[in-house]
Amino acid sequence: MKRFLFLLVILCTGSISLAQPTLPQAEELYRQGKFSAALQAYEEILKNHPKDPFVYYNIGNCYFKMNSKGLAAANYYRAFELAPRDADIRHNLTLALASGGEKFVPSGVPVVLHRAFFSLSLPELKGLVYLFAWGVCLLLWVCLVRRKWNLFTTFTLVVFLFAAGWLYARGRLSQEVRAVIAAPVAEIRSGPGKNFPASASAAQGHLLGIEDEKDAWYEVILKSQGVKGWIEKNAVEKI
Repeated sequence: MKRFLFLLVILCTGSISLAQPTLPQAEELYRQGKFSAALQAYEEILKNHPKDPFVYYNIGNCYFKMNSKGLAAANYYRAFELAPRDADIRHNLTLALASGGEKFVPSGVPVVLHRAFFSLSLPELKGLVYLFAWGVCLLLWVCLVRRKWNLFTTFTLVVFLFAAGWLYARGRLSQEVRAVIAAPVAEIRSGPGKNFPASASAAQGHLLGIEDEKDAWYEVILKSQGVKGWIEKNAVEKI
């Protein structure tokens, strides 16, 4: 009896795993133009691979094909944070934001500088800082033992300080609560309620900074327009 129950559990587990969509199946649905079905498949895959940037990228592609540019931009942004050097992710994110009148690279910032600032993911940058921190400690110990300072130690210390400052700037940026307007058009009001007058409106795809929340509303700042106000939660997608 115990052996029978064990086999039954194995068979049930196997049937459940077989029911899970695979990446080739999701890609085939996308190629067939079945974007809604492909989206559902990719979202199931994401549950088991929450740190895979290319699953987010493909989810973004599905939303873009379904004309949900805001949700597409949110998922492209998630993919970008995990794989910032990928040219396709960067291109599609730029395209999705531009469809809503938003710029991925802020005005006045050189593209080369923006690419350099985001050339490493946050975990990669943390690893680089830790590596140089250990290197600096080792070299300082050698200098103390030999009682002699050398140029290589100075260079390593300078690089460590630069990387630490870079990590600090990226860390501050990552702490900002960001969102994308997902509704076709969203109104920004002077207070958390529809009884407050609308001060501005923005199309889907615009980036927002979330500063506070109350009930069903977020207090946001639309940096591209310099507008601050309140927006309904169901109109945005947090990144």
